[in-house]
Formats: sequence, C-alpha cells, structure tokens
Amino acid sequence: MEIMEIMKQRHSVRQYTNRIIEPEKRTALNDLISEINQTTGLHIQIFYDEPKCFDSMMAHYGKFTGVKNYIALVGKKSLKLDETLGYYGEQLVLKAQELGLNTCWVAMTHGKSKAVVEKGEKQICLIALGYGSTNGVSHQVKPLSAVCNYNDTMPDWFINAVHAALLAPTAMNQQKFFFELQPDGKVKATCGKGFYTKLDLGVVKYHFIVVSKTDFI
Repeated sequence: MEIMEIMKQRHSVRQYTNRIIEPEKRTALNDLISEINQTTGLHIQIFYDEPKCFDSMMAHYGKFTGVKNYIALVGKKSLKLDETLGYYGEQLVLKAQELGLNTCWVAMTHGKSKAVVEKGEKQICLIALGYGSTNGVSHQVKPLSAVCNYNDTMPDWFINAVHAALLAPTAMNQQKFFFELQPDGKVKATCGKGFYTKLDLGVVKYHFIVVSKTDFI
C-alpha cells in the first residue's frame, strides 16, 4: 500500500476491542522499535496485554476504553527529544496502520506506564495501540497557505509533502507548523507555541520527509 494511502486511512482511535494483536504483528513492531533504538539511542518500549495504564481516572476522562497495548516514547533528555520522539513515534504509528492496527497519541490522559525510565531519560507520551471499535474519523485540516509559504509556482514534490503533513496527527489538531521552501531549494520547518508543538513538529516532519524523500530533520 502506498504511504499516502496509509496516512489517509490512519485516524485517532480511543475505543478498542478485546482482539489480541497477533504474534507476527508484534514481531514486526518489536523489530522496528529495536532498529530505531539501536540507530538513535532512544529507549522506546512497547507493552502488550497490559490494561492497567489506561484503567485510570485520567484515561476515562480522555474517553479511552479497552486499551491494553501501548508504546512508551522514552529517550535521553535533550532539546530535540520531543521532536525526535515525534518523528520516530509517527513511523511506528504508520507501521501499525499498515499492519491493520489502530492507534492514538496520548499525552496526559493515561495512568502510570510500565516503561523503564533510566536516570537522565524522560517519557514524553504514549501511543495507544490495538484493534479499534471503529477506524476513527478524519480531522479538519488548514489550507496550504496557513502551513507553508505557498504560491502557484511551487514544485509538486513540495505541495504533495505539505498535503502529507496536513494528514499527520497534532495535539488538539492545532497544526501549528510551517514549512518554508527557500530559494536554494532547501526546506525549513518550524513550530508555533503551544502544548506539544515540538512533538507535533517531529510527527509532521516524518510525513513530509517520507513523501518528499528529502531529509532535513
């Protein structure tokens, strides 16, 4: 399946069924997490059949039900940690979608995770994972002119990549990011102020980069 189609099919899902994630799909996710951790030095962890984290007042407040699997995004504290975890977390989200699973980024509406957070590390957020009761619904997106320096002469690769970025999940669907195509052909990406905008920037960068086949993270 084409990556843009996977992006279009992925929606945030908060209610999950009791269906167990199959061993082959667990292996695919485990292998990708191991590869990411080895390459980047991150400490991303995945937990299956663990319902306690989302059996909490905060999770119920966030309207989560049936969550028994989740990914904990953990890494060494740094100025770029949020963005980096957003980038690689979204890679995992789209892999899960490709495998036929549903997901949802979860910032605060969960209980205590089972993640091991070593000294000097920080858990930024979680990703709920499993088979959703529904496949979710699409979110409203901003016009191109609100998220990039759009004009009629811009190349298709850039426009397509910005469209991909607009398909990415962001906290409270705020989409506070901006891509600027510069005269030398390079792309500058920035985020506005607000909750989890640095994490969001990493997420949208992954969408942009995987579609444009550029690399500027």
